[in-house]
Amino acid sequence: MDGRAQAEVCAALRAPRRVPVERARVQAHGETWGNGGYRVPTAIAVTSADLVLPAPDRHTPGAALLHPPGEHDLEAALAGTTALLERHGHLVALVPPWLPRPTVQRLHTVRAILETDRIALLDIDLPPLGTALLARQLRQLSVCDFSPGIIASAARLLSHYIHAGALLGSVAKLDRVRVPVGLGAHARSWSPSAQFAVLAHPTPYLARLGSAAGGRGGSHGGARGRSHGGPRGGAAGDLPAGPDFATHLTFARGQLASDWVAAELAPAWQVQGVMENPLPAASPAWWGTPKLVEFAAGIPDLSVLYQLVASVRREQCRWCGLELIGDRCGFCAAPLAAPPPSATVPAGTGLSRP
Repeated sequence: MDGRAQAEVCAALRAPRRVPVERARVQAHGETWGNGGYRVPTAIAVTSADLVLPAPDRHTPGAALLHPPGEHDLEAALAGTTALLERHGHLVALVPPWLPRPTVQRLHTVRAILETDRIALLDIDLPPLGTALLARQLRQLSVCDFSPGIIASAARLLSHYIHAGALLGSVAKLDRVRVPVGLGAHARSWSPSAQFAVLAHPTPYLARLGSAAGGRGGSHGGARGRSHGGPRGGAAGDLPAGPDFATHLTFARGQLASDWVAAELAPAWQVQGVMENPLPAASPAWWGTPKLVEFAAGIPDLSVLYQLVASVRREQCRWCGLELIGDRCGFCAAPLAAPPPSATVPAGTGLSRP
């Protein structure tokens, strides 16, 4: 923890004691109920307003916004988070690795000062638009009869079904997002008309698009569900392999004038719908260039999302007692199986073992 974060913690500890957040009416299974007897959905939070995609229907709640240190001081952050916990009982926040370090430190500081185990900080490694898509899926699931522990641990499951990529005008700085770039692709990035189809998740893929159609080149046939056998698989003009299940495609334009995503990729992937959204502010830095059109495809149907999560065996966290699916609790980060006696507590949980 750096000096600024330490100063924030010290200032908060000297402040008057707040009303404990634990007074919220949380039942044994982790749900919160309002005064009218209705179930209050678990709050799904992001750290930037441009990561909030429009709701697909009137039942999907909005996302909570956890402001970074440059926008709100620590006192305001504590008050806002306390209010969210009072109203919703539990808070699930997506914390991708590309967030600025002060923002991540602020999230952990708030959770530590409030001394609550009802805040889940999920490390999800997706590009910005893919992160926004995952947040919307969790918002959809939050109105279902899943407990907060299931919703938090479902994030890792759902992320595997998101196809996130971009059309880029340069790949010179793409290595840092774990999409290998060969020397030939680096050299071709210097061409003013170069365009590259890149898939960062779930399988790295990179191919230069043909320039005969002004950056709209590429093969339509056989793209859906096709494997190219490697991160740079495919000849120039190939499309990245798409999902073999029904999806909607969301895309966002940067400083690259191209309709390739909507005109070429969407039909090849046989998506059920296409929606354009403003480009997240973090996208140019993540992809290494402002000359891009980012895209992300995911399951849009709530009934399919529900069935996907409900089909996984549920377990009980041996540490905090919440329900979970998969091999790790989303709230306390404890693994499902007991670690060896010499293992240490997972970093960043804000908890200590006896």
